[in-house]
Amino acid sequence: MEQSWKQAKSVFAAALSAPLVWLVLFFLVPLAIVWAYSFGHNEGLTQIAITGTFKNYARAIEPLYLKIFLKSAWMAALTTFLCLVIGFPVALAITFASQKAKTWLLLLIMLPFWTNLLIRTYALIAVLRNEGYINKGLEAIWTLAAKIMPLQPFQPLEMMHTNFAVVVGLVYVHLPFMVLPLYSALDRLDKSLLEASLDLGAGHMRTLFKVVVPLALPGIASGVLITFIPALGAYLTPDLLGGPDSQMIANVIERQFKRANDWPFGAALSFLLMYLTFVAIAVQALLARGKKGGERA
Repeated sequence: MEQSWKQAKSVFAAALSAPLVWLVLFFLVPLAIVWAYSFGHNEGLTQIAITGTFKNYARAIEPLYLKIFLKSAWMAALTTFLCLVIGFPVALAITFASQKAKTWLLLLIMLPFWTNLLIRTYALIAVLRNEGYINKGLEAIWTLAAKIMPLQPFQPLEMMHTNFAVVVGLVYVHLPFMVLPLYSALDRLDKSLLEASLDLGAGHMRTLFKVVVPLALPGIASGVLITFIPALGAYLTPDLLGGPDSQMIANVIERQFKRANDWPFGAALSFLLMYLTFVAIAVQALLARGKKGGERA
């Protein structure tokens, strides 16, 4: 038995070695280089001197950039909240659907992952722009109403290059990240608990908020985390759908690396964003641990 376990460990180590080397060479090493850049400064156009300075981090928390960080966090939080409000009923409907319908509904939820994000964003532009489908539909309704009553000429809604367009785009992109963990948590619920709650006189809404939601909290916490973190670091959606006042922190980081050629400052901003991500993960872990401790008590 001991010999077979040693052989199994050697096989496991051999299988792990190739992906581990890949991970170290092409993920950890580049990440460490960027982290080192955050403690340096530019010398000329192409040289970066790593001096151990914290000036880049001090600059990153100046009011101008701190405001962008806070705005990015607010838009990511709003996106997460809207995804939760929209995604919970969807996940609940999938949970209680028939087996055949459940398969098709899950397929529809995962279908956007099979299409490039850039293409999906351009499709959303076709919906939101002044000559897009929403404004064309409103114009058709306006034209019909103008035949009944006197109305001013139709003015298209300005949706593109606004915070509204960015939030719509972020919700559109990140909604599956919320629905799938919610469905995973709801699908494991003991349906007899719901029947018992209804039999004891609780209505559907009370059963939902007093039984279903508390039991689904692990899925809610996971969905919030894996929705909030990508939304906080979103780049493409605010770049294509937002205007000058709708830029998020990832757009500022991109400008530091590509246009301003200030790699040390861009690296500091990137790692501040990463530190915020670690804080969010730690908070979620502490809340989960506290919940488990409360249940044991």
